[in-house]
Amino acid sequence: MENNRMVEEYVNSFMDEIITRNPGEAEFHQAVREVVESVAPYIVKHPHLMKMKVLERIAEPEKIIMFRVPWVNDKGEVVINKGYRVQQNSAIGPYKGGIRFHASVNLSILKFLAFEQTFKNSLTTLPMGGGKGGSDFNPKGKSEMEVMRFCQAFMMELQRHIGANTDVPAGDIGVGGREVGYMFGTYKKLRNEFTGTLTGKGIDWGGSPMRPEATGYGACYFAEAMLATRGDSFAGKTVAISGSGNVAQYAAKKAIQLGAKVVTMSDSNGYIYDPEGIDMEKWEYIYELKNIYRGRISEYVEHYPHAQYVANERPWSVKCDIAMPCATQNELNGEEAKKLLANGCMCVTEGANMPSTPEAIQAFQEAKILYSPGKASNAGGVATSGLEMTQNSMRLSWTPQEVDERLRRIMNDIHAACIKYGKREDGYIDYVKGANIAGFIKVANAMVAQGVI
Repeated sequence: MENNRMVEEYVNSFMDEIITRNPGEAEFHQAVREVVESVAPYIVKHPHLMKMKVLERIAEPEKIIMFRVPWVNDKGEVVINKGYRVQQNSAIGPYKGGIRFHASVNLSILKFLAFEQTFKNSLTTLPMGGGKGGSDFNPKGKSEMEVMRFCQAFMMELQRHIGANTDVPAGDIGVGGREVGYMFGTYKKLRNEFTGTLTGKGIDWGGSPMRPEATGYGACYFAEAMLATRGDSFAGKTVAISGSGNVAQYAAKKAIQLGAKVVTMSDSNGYIYDPEGIDMEKWEYIYELKNIYRGRISEYVEHYPHAQYVANERPWSVKCDIAMPCATQNELNGEEAKKLLANGCMCVTEGANMPSTPEAIQAFQEAKILYSPGKASNAGGVATSGLEMTQNSMRLSWTPQEVDERLRRIMNDIHAACIKYGKREDGYIDYVKGANIAGFIKVANAMVAQGVI
């Protein structure tokens, strides 16, 4: 009882300080609370971590860079966006994390993402610290030349703060191969060097095979490992997926390959439901629609009229065995979680970052279904970015089969770490607790060893 009281006091005191020091940053508060509640019992048992204020230091970014990004649109008008880079923690390696271009980008969202990234990168066992960046620029509706001019303007400032051994950005929402290419070209010209400073590059100029597929494939590999703990698999399962970007596309592809029937995909305007299932022919159509024509998911039903399109809704009322939220943060709330459970969902694997609200997570865990947080199950993307960094440093390229084999092994290792620290006495695996503690221990030990800096 005394230990429980100390844990509760530590959590409350910690969160009071976080909220006071970071007012109005709801997403950041949410991400920190989830980690603190998981690791507090471990910290209380190891008083030197409290004395050294290790978690307090992890929660405070080492650096926050904010800058204006002025650029000229096709009408000749000057447009000004905000640019950010949150360099959260470098205890185990250079800062590593994506760049997000979306109208919703603000400091709270990037701080939550950078904080989560620190633990996610630690879980991969690769030497990468945590960071995140982006802008409130939205590539949707912009011409090719506008996107290029913005990326060049953004990198003109960011290049001062990154480097292959300092901070290695990647893509994220709104930043795919096109945007990475424009930013890399600008960096190369300004710095007069060809280094692996960004990941997600094209395969012909330093990119790694399997990088586009990695986050979605990795989420499925993690789900596969979770299902195996109950003697189950993807075969014959109905899968509901949100999103239709990179992560969702490849999560759907791998689920199909593993024998599942994928019935939904979505974008910010609504979702499609295909009761017959999205097969590989339909997947190819979605891939071209989103990546080549940059269309909306609603166009799917024009091509496949037996499917339904539901506007302004998310797909969590659809009956499924496995749900994979792959769109954005807080896209699956408590009420939607209850709908999933009522419809027989037995596994939720996050492909996005923090897509489930605290109420949804509580519902999943109380029902004792398989549930994995994004920092564990979507770590395949940054893991393969780490493999890209290795290939760049060695000046070589592995085959897709070699990268896929390493990816699957990393995801299985993350799953094993989650079981080690998250298995309860009743046998239920708390993947949230397991991921948070496993990720924290490595970073904490490195910070203690390096002193108060």
